[in-house]
Amino acid sequence: MKTSMFFKMFWVLSIQLVLAQNSKPNIIILHVDDLGYHDLSCNGSKIYQTPNIDQLAKESVVFKNAYANYPRCVPSRYAMMTGDYPVKDGDVPDDGFEMSDVKDSKNFVHKLNKAGYQTAYFGKWHLGDEESSPKGFGYDVSVAAGHAGSPISYIYPFNTPKGHNKNVKKAPIKDLEEISKKGDYLTDVLTTQVLQHIDSVDKSKPFMAMLAFYAVHQPIEAKKEDVDRNKKQIKSFDYGNQPEYILEGTGRTKMRQDNAEYAAMVENMDVNVGRVLNELKKLGIADNTIIILSSDHGGLSNDGTHKRQLATSNFPLRAGKGWLYEGGIKIPFMVKWNNHFTPRVEENSLVMLMDVFPTLIDVAGEKKVCGVNGKSLLPVLKGKKDWSDREVYWHSSKARPVNTGDAKSSAVRKGDWKLIDFYEKGVVELYNLKQDPYEKNNVAKENPKITASLSKDLQKWKKSF
Repeated sequence: MKTSMFFKMFWVLSIQLVLAQNSKPNIIILHVDDLGYHDLSCNGSKIYQTPNIDQLAKESVVFKNAYANYPRCVPSRYAMMTGDYPVKDGDVPDDGFEMSDVKDSKNFVHKLNKAGYQTAYFGKWHLGDEESSPKGFGYDVSVAAGHAGSPISYIYPFNTPKGHNKNVKKAPIKDLEEISKKGDYLTDVLTTQVLQHIDSVDKSKPFMAMLAFYAVHQPIEAKKEDVDRNKKQIKSFDYGNQPEYILEGTGRTKMRQDNAEYAAMVENMDVNVGRVLNELKKLGIADNTIIILSSDHGGLSNDGTHKRQLATSNFPLRAGKGWLYEGGIKIPFMVKWNNHFTPRVEENSLVMLMDVFPTLIDVAGEKKVCGVNGKSLLPVLKGKKDWSDREVYWHSSKARPVNTGDAKSSAVRKGDWKLIDFYEKGVVELYNLKQDPYEKNNVAKENPKITASLSKDLQKWKKSF
């Protein structure tokens, strides 16, 4: 009798555990490489057509003041994965971050695993191999990740160990030989892998899958039929008196979105976002899946003393990748969870990529990670809080006068005010982003108290690391 009661209680508790796990939402993160804020038609592009992301935006909380923690790939991704500013050895370097250095107490993926999530990472990692790879960091599944920052080609054989061009010094993309064939396009291949994974996971447990597109990073390369279509559209577009370039730093800023290959890359990425969204609906799990779409920084619109092909224009935002002007750090960022987050445009709150995983830990019901600067967005997403007075910081200690034309700089934003300190040049710039979102008028001299206060805050933050 006692044995029978024991098994009955065990069965009830087991069912309750499964139900509790099922009540946790699935998580999909769609992270795009080098996608500028204005590279989406829902954000004002007249050239790039992104109907799937546009529809996602209508169903999401869309943040209009969302930022990358750094205007280049590696530190930005490190900040996102660790929920903190990308500080290493008293600096914010351009490269050299090792995920193996992250303490277990601050490892968000481990916490999601402990919360019952099946975790998987697909695509660009750019944060190391072995112990620093996605699997080394704690993901259950990893596909086509590793230290590679970009492919040699988006067309098979991409940049795999088998098809690696030994004359080009790039880390190879792993794991692609067995899952691709001649004629395949990389963005399509990665998305197919994600769809197969979602279809195969244990349905009694929640999953978290991150699809980190290599697109739309260089090389600028797309399918011929998509390029041809965009060439016709761009040829018929009237740019008026808009110049093709203006001078910025040691180089130029591209002012027109007129690259047909890049337009085709953006549109293909959008098609693949649509494939993911449709799969969630087909499986009947869309309502219990949180979807986050973001970019790692602004689009590549600037060169330096070395003139090169530029991908896009972030206009009317100033500058682009590599710079701490809005074009370099302002990003598309939207979060969807049906029946939990009311779709709307969030105009005021300042959010950063380092907030992503603290938010997911909160949603998963786990204890927050202490000692990081990222914050859970849950109160903002639910409309209970406004982060318009938040103070956030950036530090870019590597100038690239040849590559993107930028100088060493630090920046701080608090409320509507943003200060940029080009500290080696002794130049301080202050902008009121509500009145001047395109950073045309430096008002530092007209506002000495605000300039002094923000400069003091910025220096205090820099001394803290």
